[in-house]
Amino acid sequence: MSEEMSNEVKETPAVQNAAQRPGTWGALLLILFLVSSVCGIYLSVKPGMKCDKQPAKNESVGAALSSLAAKSDKGSVAWIKVRGVIATDNSSSPFARPQGAGAIAKKVRDAGEDDDVKAIVLDINSPGGTVAAVQNIYSEILRAKKNGKKVVALFRDVAASGGFYIAMAADKIVAEPGTITGSVGVIMQGANVEGLFEKIGVKMVPITSGKYKDMGSAYRPMTDAEKALLQDMVDDTYTQFFAAVKAGRPNVEEAVLNEYTDGRVFTGQRAYKLGFIDQLGGEEEALNLAGELAGIKDPKIISSKSDNLRDFIFSFGSSVESASVVKQLEALTTPSVSYLWMN
Repeated sequence: MSEEMSNEVKETPAVQNAAQRPGTWGALLLILFLVSSVCGIYLSVKPGMKCDKQPAKNESVGAALSSLAAKSDKGSVAWIKVRGVIATDNSSSPFARPQGAGAIAKKVRDAGEDDDVKAIVLDINSPGGTVAAVQNIYSEILRAKKNGKKVVALFRDVAASGGFYIAMAADKIVAEPGTITGSVGVIMQGANVEGLFEKIGVKMVPITSGKYKDMGSAYRPMTDAEKALLQDMVDDTYTQFFAAVKAGRPNVEEAVLNEYTDGRVFTGQRAYKLGFIDQLGGEEEALNLAGELAGIKDPKIISSKSDNLRDFIFSFGSSVESASVVKQLEALTTPSVSYLWMN
């Protein structure tokens, strides 16, 4: 019986092919193991740090600071980018790389604790963001200044609302003449999907412990009493923004401060004339000003090699998650208070 079974196995094509190539699967497994090991090492070990004298004219400042763990030459300037809407990263994906306001705040904190860093340049291109996320970065900038760091904010295309707020903690502000800035104010908005749900035959039935527990619900109209409560919260949050602007720009005249903190936007050139920024210019002016404030004759920017591969791998999970219907509906129906320029 065993001889018959042996003959049948020998006659099987798959077994015959495997027998003819005994090392094929072993080689494939070895290659897979090596690739996995290399990726694991790359993702777990931070790239080596280096210092560039200053970015070339044609070089993007996108190669600026992403990590401050390693030591650098004395007299370094930490160049930290603030891009897009400032918000806390809510991704729950195990593949998502830490990002958002928390990551920016950590970079500022690391720079503030690094003895080799003498100054920080905040490279801002943002319309603002949620209140708590903006204030988190603002607080870290103030802490870095207490540690003796000089801070310069550089405004790019847009540095409005929350982007303008965090710059109020800086020692000096540089902007291009055409920069869009300002938008000092608070916005809270939600959605009302009651009509949509009626069309598809869905009705929400909330059970609450108090009449204001579902205040701001997207599934019913808002009452006048609820609007008054939310308006009071928005006004209180605006007061905090106004106080930050007044503290950060003490030389701006009171009349100008009151007039231009009503939510309007204005150009960098107008901001310069009004005293909301200190100098017109770009990267070179911001770097030189940071060096001047910190007493550095030849300021160098801390930089690291690109993390493009790492970003791609880690962003995949969070991208899929953020594209889900549940996440989109959650974003639509959850009210938020923001220092954000909406257009």
